[in-house]
Amino acid sequence: MALIRPTDTTESIRRTAPGPGRAVALLVLVGLAALIPLLGPSVAAHGTGAAATADSGVVALLRTLLFAALCVQVGEVFAAGLARGVPDAPPGRPVGWAPYAAVVGFAAAATVGELAPHGHGSRSGVLSLLEAIAFAVAGLCALTRRPNRQVWPLAAVVLAEALRAHPPTESMPMIGSGLTVVHLTCSALWAGGLLNVLRTLRRWDDTEAGAALLGLYARVAAVLFAGITATGLCSSLRRMPSQTVLDQLTTTAYGRVLLAKVLVVGAVALLALWARTRLRRAPDPLAACSPARVEIVALGVVVAVSGLLTTLPLPIKG
Repeated sequence: MALIRPTDTTESIRRTAPGPGRAVALLVLVGLAALIPLLGPSVAAHGTGAAATADSGVVALLRTLLFAALCVQVGEVFAAGLARGVPDAPPGRPVGWAPYAAVVGFAAAATVGELAPHGHGSRSGVLSLLEAIAFAVAGLCALTRRPNRQVWPLAAVVLAEALRAHPPTESMPMIGSGLTVVHLTCSALWAGGLLNVLRTLRRWDDTEAGAALLGLYARVAAVLFAGITATGLCSSLRRMPSQTVLDQLTTTAYGRVLLAKVLVVGAVALLALWARTRLRRAPDPLAACSPARVEIVALGVVVAVSGLLTTLPLPIKG
């Protein structure tokens, strides 16, 4: 009986078809990530003299889902734009997740608004309601022939979240909101872009085109990381003055979670550097996908920590 050698198409299907082990691993990772916002408030507040509110864990989880949905939708548009810039790019594209992400974002934003003090009648509740409406519009745009139109409602989500994070009672709230707009936009492009670039590569069989796509993403990601670092530092110093920042990083719940976020982002930066080095020097440029996959898992942790951070009381300036 003659042995038939698998064709390139067969090998491609084997590479692109996800196995049950990968699905189980993904579910486990998602479950573990959900524990960060759920249990985070009480853990971070332990020993600080502050007490977490009864619903802080639920709100943190909802905000994590909101940020994750935003990353998926923004990243899908971003990755599609990068793919169009690759010469002779293969026609294959991953199945869009944006409509499903819009449903998650809508539900999370609407529920957060309901849980806000005075519900949707408060400023925070109104902004959450606006976010929910924007997610719904973005989901409808994703189902049309021009899904890139969802950029505009997603921009409304970012703006509403920035305004919510900096109420009028804050000193110079518009500066804080501006920093948050840049920080959140860069973060969504970085995390969501990498996720969707990796999904696109699983659909492509062309190593040269895949390396070109990764290279395009890497160049933009370097700028995004600079924007995230600069705005994150400025926002932290606005909320924790330089003379007290070291003390508050260990004695307040907000400072502890912020420190954890900085450490995880630092690990993500090292993974990104490793991936970029492989992309430039490895015989097979797509070897950069291995550290990039670990990077996307670490970015998921960053999203969860960010959701937790938004629910914690700000440190007292001193």
